[in-house]
Amino acid sequence: MPQYLIYFNQQWVGEHSEDWFRERGPLARAAVDEIKAAGAYVFAGGLDEQGPVFSADATSGAVIFSDGPYVESKEFLGGLTIVDVPDEDTARVWAGKMAEACGWPQEVRRFG
Repeated sequence: MPQYLIYFNQQWVGEHSEDWFRERGPLARAAVDEIKAAGAYVFAGGLDEQGPVFSADATSGAVIFSDGPYVESKEFLGGLTIVDVPDEDTARVWAGKMAEACGWPQEVRRFG
């Protein structure tokens, strides 16, 4: 079965109160639990905004590690879910459930 990446950029989240975010957590976990119960779960998680960020670049012939993101960008990945489903329509269902649960847009791409 094909696998699909459902993800969001942190900037799509918007400004919300801490109470609003606390209310969304259980909804997002319930959506992931539903994906697991359906047997479509591969992986889900949010990225740590405070954790280490570094890049590895081997284009010079040697691997060079540097602190921070590889490219400076206003947008960065906030979280992702990977589902293993029979078709695009099913991926759309799970993306819709994640968008409703999280309260912000989700983008979907098929792994090639």
